Amino acid sequence: MVPLEHVLVFSAMMFCIGVYGVLARRNGVLVLMAIELMLNAVAVNLVAFSNRVDPQGASGIIFAIFVITIAAAELGLGLAIVLRVYRMRASVNVDEVDSMRW
Repeated sequence: MVPLEHVLVFSAMMFCIGVYGVLARRNGVLVLMAIELMLNAVAVNLVAFSNRVDPQGASGIIFAIFVITIAAAELGLGLAIVLRVYRMRASVNVDEVDSMRW
């Protein structure tokens, strides 16, 4: 069994890479991928702490499935918005999208 500290360090590294991706990237698709990475880090934390607190329970796994479901819905909506911006502006650079009105 993997110690909890190793899982937490892995999850923290995933989350930090996601934060860096959100802050440093200007491409809308890459920003969405970085947000997905951050949400997956949260799901890993939920499963790790659930296993630590109650090894026979499945509450952390249920919450992780809920987070993954919300992440999939967020990604679908985000990609639709990025596709619409690309059709209107011919670019997915998030710096160029400064207003909601075209």
